[in-house]
Amino acid sequence: MTVALGELLRELAPQVLGALVRRYGHFDTAEDAVQEALLAAAEQWPVDGVPDSPRGWLITVASRRLTDLLRREQARQRREDRVAHWAPQGEPVGGADDTLVLLFLCCHPALSPASQIALTLRAVGGLTTAEIARAFLVPEATMTRRISRAKASVKESGARFTLPADREERLGAVLKVVYLIFNEGYASTTGSSLQRVELAAEGIRLARMLHRLLPADPEVAGLLALMLLTDARRPARTGPLGELVPMAEQDRSLWIPELIREGVELITAALPRGPVGPYQLQAAIAAVHDESPSGEETDWPQIVALYEVLLQLTDNPMVALNHVVAVAMARGPDAGLALLGEIEDDEHLAKDHRLAAVRAHLLEMSGDAAGAREAYEEAASRTTSLPQQRYLHSRASRL
Repeated sequence: MTVALGELLRELAPQVLGALVRRYGHFDTAEDAVQEALLAAAEQWPVDGVPDSPRGWLITVASRRLTDLLRREQARQRREDRVAHWAPQGEPVGGADDTLVLLFLCCHPALSPASQIALTLRAVGGLTTAEIARAFLVPEATMTRRISRAKASVKESGARFTLPADREERLGAVLKVVYLIFNEGYASTTGSSLQRVELAAEGIRLARMLHRLLPADPEVAGLLALMLLTDARRPARTGPLGELVPMAEQDRSLWIPELIREGVELITAALPRGPVGPYQLQAAIAAVHDESPSGEETDWPQIVALYEVLLQLTDNPMVALNHVVAVAMARGPDAGLALLGEIEDDEHLAKDHRLAAVRAHLLEMSGDAAGAREAYEEAASRTTSLPQQRYLHSRASRL
């Protein structure tokens, strides 16, 4: 299967699933049917060619498979006749994209927050169970069970495929889902490529949809601004051979000025509206980076101050780790290492390669070449991203 075909199928998958659930319900079985339709397309389209309406083709095949699966299930339950009496569960709401409606369905209040995020990443973002497990820092088997239980819970809830009346209550989970989708695309946790541009683009697309739906919500605007300001650096993040280039060494003339302008405008307008939330603060930090002429001219004290406000709102260990780096840049590596010692026992950080990578960077800054080399090698052994491994090994080799 070609890369272009894979991207097309990933883009169509949530649309097809949304169409099936809207028409027939049965979220859990519909997801299985869509996966089988995608597999059929991956096998047939390279041979027969992509149909004129690929989305329609997938919906037709998935609908037939859904019918077969439901008939088999209903036969076991002695309710075969129900298939003949299906009724559509509602038409699209106000032109809203089915993918957006699917997002809110996956964030049904019957699910735990962790299950909401995991299910949406699987159904809407197209991430594999292994990728979602890494995002949650849990074993893959645990995530498999969580997703299966989540699909069953959606089915049991009897939820209709329409934008919910309580969408404000579900918004926090939806925003986190969209952010995780973008993050997996911007800094892929596995494989030979540092970035999965299609996933990052999908995250931005979903954030734009949310912003159109809720234009007055400052956190929605903050999330979109954060994504745009982060994605603006994408062309400079990799070298000619796909190797990672850290921000301090990036050619800032390659950053995308249109995305920076749009992101800065969004966060500038959102902050005064309040209340200030985590996404707005992270966007403000990204704006300070993007508007700095060079790494040396970055306003690190302002970034430290923003992280300290952010830490009052969230106990995210990665925020704490980024705060360590900012403190080291503003006050010196010894201050950063002292702060690192206060968080390195966090169970969510202990096995993550980023903890060792930050320690290595700070040790290198302090002049401890031997300690930095050992920490870089430790970080390389913990990541499953090949570009990250190559970068960390190269840093160790330079020492």
